[in-house]
Amino acid sequence: MNSTNLKMAAVQMISGPEAAPNLVTAERLIGEAAAKGATLVVLPEYFPFIGAQDADRLLAREREGEGPIQTFLSKTAVKYGVWLVGGSLPLFAEDPSKMRNTSFVFDNTGRMAARYDKIHLFAFKKGAESYEEASTIESGHEVVAFDSPFGRVGLAICYDLRFPELFRAMGEVDVIALPAAFTETTGRAHWELLIRARAVENQCYVIAAAQGGRHPTGRLTHGNSMIVDPWGKIIARLDKGEGVIVAELEHKRISETRACLPALKHKVLINSHGHEAHPCHMKAVQCN
Repeated sequence: MNSTNLKMAAVQMISGPEAAPNLVTAERLIGEAAAKGATLVVLPEYFPFIGAQDADRLLAREREGEGPIQTFLSKTAVKYGVWLVGGSLPLFAEDPSKMRNTSFVFDNTGRMAARYDKIHLFAFKKGAESYEEASTIESGHEVVAFDSPFGRVGLAICYDLRFPELFRAMGEVDVIALPAAFTETTGRAHWELLIRARAVENQCYVIAAAQGGRHPTGRLTHGNSMIVDPWGKIIARLDKGEGVIVAELEHKRISETRACLPALKHKVLINSHGHEAHPCHMKAVQCN
């Protein structure tokens, strides 16, 4: 683990249904984060477009290593000298009628350092508000963490936040990067609570980069992008609107938290029969 304190940033957007203007906005905000000293930058879920029809997202699918959005992420990471967690974008799935909701990480040389496909697919119905991601999205099945100058970084996307066993399966990480597009309804109720809980449980930093505001299609996302430290303290936050938040990643803060409260050493997984169980069955991918 690198002992040097580095700066990390969460980018908040209000993406529309067309990719081109969203990429312009994303680059401007990445540049702003870099100008503030950030060398790890996290974009929100669906940063290239949100609110588009399902058919439009399917038409925009890319293959790993190919496509204009991945090219944009790689080149922008090099341009600003940052490690870039590329929010999420649609990728071809095994089922030709569906897509993967995928987050790519590019290092400051433009190399793809990690890929994570969203595992948990959001479903919600309350009155006229309804979502069913499984109808067009194919679930991923691999837990992903990777090594970086910032220490070990775990990846998750939006609805994954509600499943603590996913984060336990990452092993000990220094940072969790969480692109998201929480709805205003669920976000107002649970967003801050869940982010702070994941930081406290895993005694690490959480960088939660959200969509935040009224989108051109009328959809309202909760925003409140935040960076939370290993003690659960919110050290940077942006309510609504486009923008960037930046905070310092202090490895000393992680080690001190784990030393005074060694909860990670005490964790025991219990199976449904009340006995100690083997670690999470989900396959963990170690990206070096």
